[in-house]
Amino acid sequence: MRCALIGSGSAGNALLVTAGDTRLLVDCGYSIKTFEARAAVLGFDPASLDAILVTHEHEDHLGGVLPLARKYALPVYWSRGTSLAASAKPGVRPVTHEFSPHASFAIGDIDILPVPVPHDAREPTQFVFRHGGVQVGMLTDLGSLTPHVLAAYAACTALILEFNHDPTLLAESAYPATLKARVASAYGHLSNAQSVGFLAQLDTSRLQRLVAAHLSERTNRPTLVAECLAQSVPGVVVEIARQDAVLPWFEV
Repeated sequence: MRCALIGSGSAGNALLVTAGDTRLLVDCGYSIKTFEARAAVLGFDPASLDAILVTHEHEDHLGGVLPLARKYALPVYWSRGTSLAASAKPGVRPVTHEFSPHASFAIGDIDILPVPVPHDAREPTQFVFRHGGVQVGMLTDLGSLTPHVLAAYAACTALILEFNHDPTLLAESAYPATLKARVASAYGHLSNAQSVGFLAQLDTSRLQRLVAAHLSERTNRPTLVAECLAQSVPGVVVEIARQDAVLPWFEV
């Protein structure tokens, strides 16, 4: 499997996942122009995509999905709740498919396990992608960790994991009190410490690569994340995704 992050953060998210003859995009919080420019940096042709999957309806994940799907005639896969939450979006809907967050399904050569997560959206899911005995987990946009989440991401070969904020930086930020409370809530975003705690509980015996993702530009620092990860996953390749640039392809 090959993966690349078009970008990751509160201003936009998009992940490419490929295996065999199948090319998937997870979320697109960018304009068509920005997405195409970043895809070009990766040497990727958007016309080769087979489908777009959506985790939830927040604008930094859904904002560019429907325009991109219309331009390239791509089917969109999302939960029933996300579909309903997106119903007010303008424009003609592309072909859409609603999946159950509690049942795996396949698109081409990739098996997909949706994972329900606690987040302040209508019916949010994250995903584990499977192909040829390899598992790539994507886990961002959740405020707390559940036994189901822990079980779903066991034995991943690669993991894209949220390191959203540092609690001290969040408390000292200029965010309104309501936003601070939302981010830190059980339905908000994982802090650095929460993500490190998750890794400590997780079966990482097969983990080869870890990507820290969805860092807040205002309430986190890559240096803080690097410090947190220095001793957390010895022997694992660690990368930190950025909002303003693509993270090149990695293969597992």
